Amino acid sequence: MSAPAAGTDVAGQSAVGEIKRWTGGYLRRHPLASLETVGGQVILGVQAIRYLCTDIATGQFPFREFVQQATFMAKTAVVPTVAVALPISATMSIQFGLLAGQVGATSLAGAAGGLAVIRQVAPLVTAILLAAAVGSAICSDLGARTIREEIDAMEVMGVSALRKLVVPRLAAGILVAMGLTGLSCFVGFLGGYLFNVYAQNGVPGSYLATFSSFATIGDLWLAMVKAVTFGVIVTLVSCQKGLSTKGGPGGVANSVNAAVVASIVLLMIVNAGFTELYTLLFPRTTL
Repeated sequence: MSAPAAGTDVAGQSAVGEIKRWTGGYLRRHPLASLETVGGQVILGVQAIRYLCTDIATGQFPFREFVQQATFMAKTAVVPTVAVALPISATMSIQFGLLAGQVGATSLAGAAGGLAVIRQVAPLVTAILLAAAVGSAICSDLGARTIREEIDAMEVMGVSALRKLVVPRLAAGILVAMGLTGLSCFVGFLGGYLFNVYAQNGVPGSYLATFSSFATIGDLWLAMVKAVTFGVIVTLVSCQKGLSTKGGPGGVANSVNAAVVASIVLLMIVNAGFTELYTLLFPRTTL
């Protein structure tokens, strides 16, 4: 009767030991792997931006690939961006309307909601959807090319994969991110306005007047700078993960998952930094 218990104890100790060994190995490998990944992304970004500037100046920029990638990115992300911007703007309109009513400042609902959409919601929603829809597609495409050894074949033939594949995707990502951010600003503000006026019985003139009183051109510049930065982050992370894919088809899936997660984490960190920096540099323009 004691044999099963002894076998169970041995199996349990073996499982605990395996978990400890895996955890220790992960803690030893992860910092080095993280530094290697970040270093590869930085190097890829520097080289891609340098080639982007030089290729445009010398007329060697692959415009056909750029147009194809920009069209694909826009078609992939425009509908989800609008679909997400509308409910988020309505939700923020509800929250700001309730808060403004509690403090007796219902006339400020337009300023608070509109500024929140332009400064935070529009660029962040656009970037997250770019990472989820466009970034995953870029990573899977380059990852499939990598495991099929197409990238190595291009390098052997003297064709730079960085200039042929990464640079046009980087330019397209920046352009599409800026365009979708502008569209998201318009849709988000319009959605908040309509919800405030028709669902919360707000005053249209008050909503627009308070927004125009507090909003400045710097808010739009902030959204565009965020859009450019977020587009660069999503594109470079996705390209780096795709070009470093290993392990066959399963490796492509792992690269796509890692690209989306890493992009969103970086977007959140950079967005917090932008918000704090803008608040410190322009304190009088914030509510």
